[in-house]
Amino acid sequence: MATATRIQVPEPELTADEIVGRARALREQVLAEAGDAEQRGTYSAELQEQFVAAGFFRILQPRRFGGYEFGLDTFYRVIIEICSADASIGWNLCLGSAHALQVAAFFPERAQADLFGPDGHFVGPSRAIPRGKATPAPDGYRVSGRWDYCSGSTYSTHVIALALVADSDKRIMVAIPRSDYDWGGGATIGLGGTASNTIIAENVFVPAHLAVRYDWKDFEMPREGTIGFQLHGNPLYLARAMTFFYASLNAVQIGNARAALQEYEAMMRTRPTSFPPPIPRSESVDFQRWYGEAYSLVDTAELAFFGAIARFADKCVGFAERGEPFTTADDGAIRDVMAQCGRLAWQAVDLMFASGGSSAARHGSRLERCFRDASMFRTHIAAQYEVVFASTGRARLGQPLTH
Repeated sequence: MATATRIQVPEPELTADEIVGRARALREQVLAEAGDAEQRGTYSAELQEQFVAAGFFRILQPRRFGGYEFGLDTFYRVIIEICSADASIGWNLCLGSAHALQVAAFFPERAQADLFGPDGHFVGPSRAIPRGKATPAPDGYRVSGRWDYCSGSTYSTHVIALALVADSDKRIMVAIPRSDYDWGGGATIGLGGTASNTIIAENVFVPAHLAVRYDWKDFEMPREGTIGFQLHGNPLYLARAMTFFYASLNAVQIGNARAALQEYEAMMRTRPTSFPPPIPRSESVDFQRWYGEAYSLVDTAELAFFGAIARFADKCVGFAERGEPFTTADDGAIRDVMAQCGRLAWQAVDLMFASGGSSAARHGSRLERCFRDASMFRTHIAAQYEVVFASTGRARLGQPLTH
């Protein structure tokens, strides 16, 4: 059923550069909270209020439903700015705000009105691993599940979670409001402030319009495009999933590497070399070389990242305006560039940590936190590069892309 719902945008004249500037202005406060956020498992309610007021949760949200609809480049510029202060807090923000795009792309109009309403504030962590079971019921489903690693859960208004329909192989993505789930958490060696909690729902009723078929990664793009493209008329909402998933995770890694560069440069300007004769690190050829190499790795990662974002946008526009194909294999190829960006960022952080001296490894130092956060990412499925590249290699040979 169609709806005429429209939600007022809080600041209709806000520009992309202004919202990125707001992120840059918050870096010192984010950095000041980094240690506490790691211990607490999330950032403070006060910082959340500032993120909300800045409009960060509305960047990818449709303008019709109270969002700014700025696009992926603006969104990831904001995320990299926040992560260049602290990756853990930035990851939390990113994974809480990013999935507004997928709601806008794949859920029907009535669902979008419900999820973004009544005032346009939406925070929706997501888990695309089928940890839930959905039993058909009149006008919807009864859903139970335990979805781990739902990053951004602390301030969530909803969770977007994958469930298997009972007695079938059908997979659906369900949207569950905050009133219908709880969560628990567990400590990891890094990225401790991401609010990557396990969300638990027990026998919750999910109406049919809030449960959609899950084929976001490998669907054949219909000529009319996605529901979101038809509704909003913006190629942004064609929203193939692989590039988007990898971009969200690897933007955090680029920001984290930027944070490590800041700390490494500060150490070069304030600490002497450990090997004789002791001189300022900034005057040491070895440190100059290590710093220069790390800087080039991070710059290369960032340039490639935004180049990949531009290619993704071009594919969306090409499909929308000229009917050019945008296939799963196309999405996988751009996804692979994102994976390489993360690997370059990791190499930069690893180089700086290894050459930073024992003081950099002291618990609580900024470089140590950057290294732990990068190391935690290396355990993520998105950093299993061999599997990722093999799948796209198969696609390039005309075989099914399986990951």
